[in-house]
Amino acid sequence: MGLFDSLRRRGKGGQKAGTLRKASSGDTRHLEEWAAVRHGVEAFVEPKTTVTQTTVVLIAHDGEWTRRRIDSLEAAQQFGKKRSIPVYEVARIGYPKRMREYTERQKRRPGQA
Repeated sequence: MGLFDSLRRRGKGGQKAGTLRKASSGDTRHLEEWAAVRHGVEAFVEPKTTVTQTTVVLIAHDGEWTRRRIDSLEAAQQFGKKRSIPVYEVARIGYPKRMREYTERQKRRPGQA
């Protein structure tokens, strides 16, 4: 152990700074609950980068969306298959227009900063 190792910052849950947080059962539960109360849901998988774990964005018919970590593209595909949700790779097809339109509508809502 180096002289300054004990002084290095720790992230949530005592995790070393710079360590990517893995998907949790809470992430999966949120995705399940979110998809269960919306229709026309599609999943868009975002690849792992140097600063973020693999994530999945669920987008409803009206463009409302949510993002959470997921273990892998394969895990996202299994999640989608189990719930009859189509799964796409963002790197291949991008985000749907309805997501951008929804986000823009939210920015223009009265009382929003």
